[in-house]
Amino acid sequence: MPLFHAVVSIDHHTAQVLQFDTEHVQAQKVKSHSQHTRQHASAARTEHEFFGEVCDALAGITEVLVVGSHQAMADFRHYAEKHRPAAAAQIVGYESVDHPSEGQLVAMARKYFVKYDRMAGTPTPT
Repeated sequence: MPLFHAVVSIDHHTAQVLQFDTEHVQAQKVKSHSQHTRQHASAARTEHEFFGEVCDALAGITEVLVVGSHQAMADFRHYAEKHRPAAAAQIVGYESVDHPSEGQLVAMARKYFVKYDRMAGTPTPT
């Protein structure tokens, strides 16, 4: 069941995608597949695969807020803008946060989207 809004809490190893509306929350976790090899740039390939899976998880979501550490968000943003422009277009904001709970993430995202939708002149779906 795709919902209109989502918040993604991301670091370099895991991402939690929380799609929500006024009454429902649907959670999905995406984990990095760490491959410890001696190949040149294998860590970059692994990170790209992980970020690609996160972008895949955003399919069908209209507006996405990404939260996490500054470095993880910057790396994800760079990947999305360079390799997945359609997913990058769905992302409406980035916010730095420290390890909030799922409930705190959803509450923060709901507040964010109320303000965002009002400024954009878009009615928030109910």
